[in-house]
Amino acid sequence: MHTKKNEAIVVGSGPNGLTAGIELARAGYRTTLIEANATIGGGISTAALTLPGFLHDVCSAVHPLAVSSPAFRQYPLAEHGLEWIHSPVPLAHPLDGGRAALLERSIEATVWGLGAEEKYGRIVEQMANHWVRLVDFFLHPMFPPPVRHPLLMARFGLHAAPAATWEARRIFARPPGRALFAGLAAHSNLPLTAPASAAFGWVLGAAAHAVGWPIPRCGSQSIAAALASYFQSLGGTILTGHRVASLNETNEAKLALFDVGPKEFLRIAGDALPSSYRKSLERYRPAPAAFKLDWALSAPVPWANSDCAKAATVHLGGTLEEISSAESHPSAGTVSPNPYVLFVQPSLFDSTRAPGGSHTAWAYCHVPNGSREDMTSRIEAQVERFAPGFSKLILARHVITPAEFEQMNPNYAGGDIVGGAQSISQLFFRPNRRLYKTPLKGVYLCSASTPPGGGVHGMCGYWAAKWAMSG
Repeated sequence: MHTKKNEAIVVGSGPNGLTAGIELARAGYRTTLIEANATIGGGISTAALTLPGFLHDVCSAVHPLAVSSPAFRQYPLAEHGLEWIHSPVPLAHPLDGGRAALLERSIEATVWGLGAEEKYGRIVEQMANHWVRLVDFFLHPMFPPPVRHPLLMARFGLHAAPAATWEARRIFARPPGRALFAGLAAHSNLPLTAPASAAFGWVLGAAAHAVGWPIPRCGSQSIAAALASYFQSLGGTILTGHRVASLNETNEAKLALFDVGPKEFLRIAGDALPSSYRKSLERYRPAPAAFKLDWALSAPVPWANSDCAKAATVHLGGTLEEISSAESHPSAGTVSPNPYVLFVQPSLFDSTRAPGGSHTAWAYCHVPNGSREDMTSRIEAQVERFAPGFSKLILARHVITPAEFEQMNPNYAGGDIVGGAQSISQLFFRPNRRLYKTPLKGVYLCSASTPPGGGVHGMCGYWAAKWAMSG
């Protein structure tokens, strides 16, 4: 007979909610996952946003951290339908004049393609060779700090702690390598002059060499579907189309984990929270927002440098100096006239994404949180800069503004898709010093606003479930 002692509820079905549900179910809890939308997935969802037959990833599209995740590595997701696709080159970074810097799976090929950048090769080789240890470290809560492999972590910290602009100039002798590193570090959604922004460049660079930057066949929804299938095979129950209005709806469970951001949790918890805890959540700082475009295209993107067609991911923004300038704007509350653009072309490698002969493309840039600026023409100008004739291929486009991101998912406050500013203080203490635990008995947070932060890896849900079950 099931009793309250082994009942658990997870609110929200993003990768963290699904992972939390799996961990609870694996431990013997009778677990129900409740999702407000009609479909599960949160940031790992796929939809026909432009034209019938064209599948677009609504938020996350490329997944080096998912394929690296210590949690996902434990799960039989391939048996539940998840198939990874690797493009020949993980990342291309075009430059003016028809040149391009390539981040290849081979460290040696990358080093020589960048012009004998051997210093980069020596550093990243050590990271890639110890990738499992490294990823276990940075996908662990930073407080209390993990203590295994201290020498490896100290070496990583020496390169991770600086600002990306400083590290790029210190490590790379030539502009192509500096530009490549800038594009990697700009995933941080921080100014590239901010301390520790270099960490994101090293992590993503090492991931490309160690495990690649794969895309899931049929879109990111496939990750959610595989996680959900595994969860249900463990006896878990999923309820969709129901937005939890208050904590009263979870009172019958011993444990309640919320895959929601601080703003949404404040709405749900209402007056049940002590004022000091409520104020700490209200002080939590969101990250800059995303402005996103999806296109249905009549043909492949006509890159000036044909090597760009080998990569699922393309970074558009030019030199280190240009990208640093572009990324300085969102945190300052302004928009860049020439934004740094993250661009993905999945249909070159996954034929399920578009009807025969046609293609899809996905892109976004960073803007101030809550921005109402239309960035469509600026994003498309950056694409056209490196792929002349791109605009003539557009059959249809779909726009997601910061306000629309928040409307589709309340976790994306003001269009913040990474769960809060990734400043040093908020990397150690997300959303406050309690981390996952709230002042309410049996109630925990497990969204990207908890450690280790944003990204499709499920580790926020994994650690929250471990903390919850340990009491």
